[in-house]
Amino acid sequence: MSTPVDDPLSRERSHLAASRSALRAMREDVEALDISDVTANWVNAEVLARQIDERIKALADLSDTPLFFGRLDYLHAPGSEQAEGARGERFYIGRRHVHDADGDPMVIDWRAPVSQPFYRASKKDPMDVALRRRFGYTRGDITAYEDEHLSDPAEAARTSKLLQQEIERPRVGPMRDIVATIQPEQDEIVRSGLSGTVCVQGGPGTGKTAVGLHRVAYLLYAHRERLARTGTLVIGPNRSFLHYIEQVLPALGELTVQQATVEDLVAHVEIKGTDEATAAVVKGDARMARVLRGALYSHVTMPTEPVVVVRGSRRWRVPAYELEDIVRELLDRDIRYGAAREALPQRIAHAVLVQMERSGEAPDDRVQDAVARNSAVKAAVKQTWPAVDPAKLVLRLLSDAEFLAAHAEGILDEDEQKAILWAKPARSVKSAKWSAGDAVLVDEATDLIQRTHSLGHVVLDEAQDLSPMQYRAVGRRCTTGSATVLGDLAQGTTPWATRSWEEALAHLGKGDAVVEELTAGFRVPTDVITYASRLLPHIAPGLTPVVSIRENPGHFEVREVSGAADVVAACRESLRHEGSTGLIAADARVPELAKALTDAGIPYLGPGEETTQDTRLTLVPASLAKGLEYDYVVLDEPSAVVDGEPDERTGLRRLYVALTRAVSGLTVTHAAPLPDQLTA
Repeated sequence: MSTPVDDPLSRERSHLAASRSALRAMREDVEALDISDVTANWVNAEVLARQIDERIKALADLSDTPLFFGRLDYLHAPGSEQAEGARGERFYIGRRHVHDADGDPMVIDWRAPVSQPFYRASKKDPMDVALRRRFGYTRGDITAYEDEHLSDPAEAARTSKLLQQEIERPRVGPMRDIVATIQPEQDEIVRSGLSGTVCVQGGPGTGKTAVGLHRVAYLLYAHRERLARTGTLVIGPNRSFLHYIEQVLPALGELTVQQATVEDLVAHVEIKGTDEATAAVVKGDARMARVLRGALYSHVTMPTEPVVVVRGSRRWRVPAYELEDIVRELLDRDIRYGAAREALPQRIAHAVLVQMERSGEAPDDRVQDAVARNSAVKAAVKQTWPAVDPAKLVLRLLSDAEFLAAHAEGILDEDEQKAILWAKPARSVKSAKWSAGDAVLVDEATDLIQRTHSLGHVVLDEAQDLSPMQYRAVGRRCTTGSATVLGDLAQGTTPWATRSWEEALAHLGKGDAVVEELTAGFRVPTDVITYASRLLPHIAPGLTPVVSIRENPGHFEVREVSGAADVVAACRESLRHEGSTGLIAADARVPELAKALTDAGIPYLGPGEETTQDTRLTLVPASLAKGLEYDYVVLDEPSAVVDGEPDERTGLRRLYVALTRAVSGLTVTHAAPLPDQLTA
């Protein structure tokens, strides 16, 4: 029996087909553009061609990604105080705007104001919405729909089954967008304004990373011209994490956002070495900024000799006391070292021009520039305010005990100074075995000399692991812009992990930021998050535990095993389910488990590599698990994860991270006794 033409599902499928045709037409219109007669030169042509290419990519129709995921039917016509919608008019809500040949919208961008009630409307506040419809998809085709009659008092509020299915849908490959499942409390953060900085404290599975990425997409929609000029940047903890999230923004049509790690930002020197924890903590302390500043400005010396400028038959003399006044005035202005050094010859030249004018001459700006380039002025500047290379400055601080002591006195104690001094001083910047902490110091010194370029908006994810000096490095990239800071204090796994967001935001230079807390868990099953939360009193006693809103409790099992073969068996069981599996283990145990998997003939990937239908198992060192998610997780030897860290608190935090990577099921395998904090 054929499906009736007026069947609602058929109508929605027809609208989807028509929308796809309209999107294809929009793309073809852009591809057909002829720019040969509208560009004045080859530079403009290249810029315009690149913009057109980006537009074509943004209009790509991804076959497995639905063009729209919801529909809104409003009650009132335009002009009413209730809503923007017209009576009987429908708005299909999707990842991007699609219009027909007449310019009429077929799909409304999820970021548009008219789309907001899709996320915010409720029985208590229907926001003038008569009907909210959600769609279920299978490989890009509509297979189901679900209606909520928000303005009908006779219909009881209920949980959306399609929403639950979408949240729990198995995943293979990189992180997906959550545009169809954004919750009201998440939407408030996503749509907050560009001018303010937002800090999101969110436990595992609360969607903080997705919220941060969707906030970028929203800001690019609402403030596109401004952010096109100033730029946006997403900062993640490591390359694996960035690879995992890199498809989210392109899926939303945003292709211009840069991604980097903190190490990428401060890559002034090549990282060849590592620091002991004690040294890393000191180098990451904000007090190092004061040490660096003192060391840098120690190169400025007060003039003791006059400057004599010869021009033709005349000699112009600027006495030492006047030069000292100029130098002190520049120091008092507290401008960058390099900017002050560039200003100094002009200030000296101006003093000469004042004398010229007093003698009856009428010098202009060209004369001042010529005097500033005079050899005597150049020599005085070199002597008084010499050029300083930031890497060489840090090299000397870390190599010369006397130089360090002179500028760390009253700031770092003797033990702290000894901790950061290199045992074997390097002979040059290139031969030095720079650590990640050293690179941040070089970046600080670079900024003291020349101002760092500021972006319009920066997203900082897994922020709890940054040191104060790293916060300063990130803050320099958004001094004139805003930031979205994402993290979880309970997941801080570095010796210098931040103790409070207030402290972290102060180092970032965003002390007035709003701190929001997400406590509703969408990703981690109830039984899993309840088990992991046993650790919270020991690692972050002040935090509110995450409460899972998942109706499916998920699979959870603690299994005692006798060796690697039993761990491999647990992985086989997980792979029988649809979706991805992550085998997470202490870093030291990864080689043994890798061999066991190979011997068993089970293919596996490393973190950051994209899973496929044929290879769905990822072997993950515990140190790289943060920010990643898998449908099923096998966690090997919790005690080994704890013991792999320099102290118990850091080890328990690392374990908390590992326990909360599962979306559908967790199997904990152990031969050694479990940590007491899990069994209490």
